Amino acid sequence: MENDLRQLGQDEYPSQLREIPKPPQTLFARGHWPKVGTTYLAVVGSRALTSYGREACEKLITGLSGYPISIVSGLALGADACAHKAALAAGLHTIAVPGSGLNDDVIYPRANAGLAGDILKAGGLLLSEHEGGYKAAPYDFPSRNRIMVGLSHAVLLVEAGNKSGTLITARLTHEYNRDLLCIPHRIGDPHGFGAHLFLRLGATLVSDSLHILEALHIDPCAEGARAEFSLEGYEKTIYDLLTEPLPRDELIRASNLNPSDALTALVTLELKGILKEEFGAWRRV
Repeated sequence: MENDLRQLGQDEYPSQLREIPKPPQTLFARGHWPKVGTTYLAVVGSRALTSYGREACEKLITGLSGYPISIVSGLALGADACAHKAALAAGLHTIAVPGSGLNDDVIYPRANAGLAGDILKAGGLLLSEHEGGYKAAPYDFPSRNRIMVGLSHAVLLVEAGNKSGTLITARLTHEYNRDLLCIPHRIGDPHGFGAHLFLRLGATLVSDSLHILEALHIDPCAEGARAEFSLEGYEKTIYDLLTEPLPRDELIRASNLNPSDALTALVTLELKGILKEEFGAWRRV
């Protein structure tokens, strides 16, 4: 079966993972690697994700829809689960690296066993250093975090408090020569401690999906940079009208659609990362 557990040798890893200090000698996998040429973005953050962190994570990943990017995270509660779910909703490949083995009955945390199944159904990948039936222990998570960072070309830090284990993962980005991308928070917000700390130390501030594309060296305007997408019905009507930016009211009038249908199409296209509203006008991303 295509999602059965298999063992990988180092020659089957992406080159960037083989280059880290003490790369895993072997990995166990279920599912599929992304297409050749895909860029890997790790997403890390608090297990106790705030509503702001969730909204920011979903918005940024949604805006990457259609680009050759795989979202890498650890299947944990909070930021990890949010990143995987946002990737699936956006049609992006995603890789989960749990601290456990990959058999269905030991996937950790158990609350995300269904999410692991959804990743496999969508053509994603589960990876672990451990054999299939291995049950996760606390000391396994720092080890799996090095795999996440090692796989990736950049790491997005959603949020982390001053005692968060995410800070250790973020520090690995420097050791592995990866770019660290941080989402800004309100002044005084304890959940923004990690992001603000690393921003002061030179991390890249990201508040838009375009900032992530820039950090990953993906030109959103380059021919073929974004996979083709097909639109039908009201969504196609709205998209086809936006050959240049248009204010909302003007766009709705030009569409000849019922205002509620036009607004629904706009919101749907925005959630797919295809359109965005900026400076009072809607435009293609």
